Amino acid sequence: MFASSPSSSLNAYRQNAAHGGVAAADPHQLVTMLYDGAIERIQRARGAMAAGERRSAAELISRSVDIVEELRCALRPQEDGSIANNLGDLYEYCGRRLLLASLGQKVEPLEEVAGLLRQLRSAWVSIQPVAKQLRTGS
Repeated sequence: MFASSPSSSLNAYRQNAAHGGVAAADPHQLVTMLYDGAIERIQRARGAMAAGERRSAAELISRSVDIVEELRCALRPQEDGSIANNLGDLYEYCGRRLLLASLGQKVEPLEEVAGLLRQLRSAWVSIQPVAKQLRTGS
C-alpha cells in the first residue's frame, strides 16, 4: 500500500525528473529552463486568476518573480557590457510588472511579461548552436 496519494507520488516524480534535468543541463540549457519555468508559472497564474484563486495566483507570480530575478543575477555586466545591462533593466521591468499583476490581480501585465520572456527565450534558443561551439571549441 502507498503511504502517499497518487498525486503526491506524481509530484515527487516530477520533482526528481526536474532535478535530474537540471543536473544534466549545460549553462545554456539552464537559462532555457528558467525561461520555460517563468512562462509556465505566469500561464498558471493567469488560470488561477480566472478561477478566482487569488492566493494561488500570488504564489505563482512570486515564483515567476524569483525566476526572473535569478535570470538577472546570472548576468555578467563586466564581461558582456551593454547587452547584460539592457537585459538587467528588462528583467527589472518584468519583475515590476509581475508585482503589479499580483497586487491588482490584473492579467494584462502577465500577458506582457510572458510575451517578453517568450521573445527572449526564442532568441536564446536560436544562439544555442553558437554557444555550443564556443563551449566545445569546435
